[in-house]
Amino acid sequence: MTRAMHNSALMLLNTSPRLPLIAALAVRFAATVTQWEQRRRSRVNLGKLDDRLLRDVGLTQDRADAEVCRYFWMK
Repeated sequence: MTRAMHNSALMLLNTSPRLPLIAALAVRFAATVTQWEQRRRSRVNLGKLDDRLLRDVGLTQDRADAEVCRYFWMK
């Protein structure tokens, strides 16, 4: 929950009209890095799921393996 709130706060700061350019760039960079970390963490945890849990979320082992092999910057 704190990750979502943190990312939302970064996005809110990023849309602020009073933010200096360098601060806006820093906020956008922080939001991007936060998103990358969330993807990396999700893919690592996906790789730890067994077949039963993968079926519960509607994934095959092959599809999960393909997702786990993706780089963190890839959507």
